[in-house]
Amino acid sequence: MTADLFQEPEGATPLSPKDAKGLIPTWVATRADLNAVEQENIAAAIAWVSTSPRMSSLVSLMTEESMKTLHRHMFGDVWKWAGGYRQHDTNMGAHWPHIPTQVHELLADVLAQTADAEHLPWPADELAVRFHHRLVVIHPFPNGNGRHSRLAADTLVHVLGAPTFTWGSENLSGSGEARRSYLEALRTADSLYDYRPLVEFARS
Repeated sequence: MTADLFQEPEGATPLSPKDAKGLIPTWVATRADLNAVEQENIAAAIAWVSTSPRMSSLVSLMTEESMKTLHRHMFGDVWKWAGGYRQHDTNMGAHWPHIPTQVHELLADVLAQTADAEHLPWPADELAVRFHHRLVVIHPFPNGNGRHSRLAADTLVHVLGAPTFTWGSENLSGSGEARRSYLEALRTADSLYDYRPLVEFARS
C-alpha cells in the first residue's frame, strides 16, 4: 500500500491503526482506489435509502439503529467496523463513552422539534442542517462522519417535505474550494451559532 492511502483531507478524522486494519477490499492500494470503492458503496446506500421504509418516516429515521444502519449501508462493503460507534477518542468529537447518550439526545430533540409539523422551530432546511451539524460535532463513527451526516440530513429534509441538499454540487471527500467553504460554514455554526452559511452551502 502507498503512503497516501489513509491520508485524510483537511477537517477529516484520521483513522487509528486498528481501524485502518478493518479495510475489506484487499486490492485497494491508493487513496484513489479507496475513494472509488467508498463512493460505489455510498451510491448503493443512496439507492437503498430511496426505497427503505426505515428511512421514510421521522419516527423510524430518528433512532440510533437507523443511524447505524445507514452508516453500515454506506461503508459496509469497505470497512469491517461500518455501523459501529467509535471505541476511542479522536482529534474531534465527543468523548467516546458518551457517544450513545449524545446521539440519543440529538435524535430525541429532532423528534420533539418536529412533533408539530405546522409549527417547526426553524424552516425544514435549517432544522436538517442543525441536525447535520450536531451529528458532525458528536462524530459517532471511526470515519465517514461528514458523508454519513450529510446523507442523514438529506433524508431528514426529504421526510420533512423539502428537496434533498446539493452540498456545493461537488464531492466534498477531497480537498478543494467547496470543501473549504463547507468547513468554514461548520466553523461559523460552531463559534457563532449562525447556521445561515451552512444552510446556504447545503443549497448551493
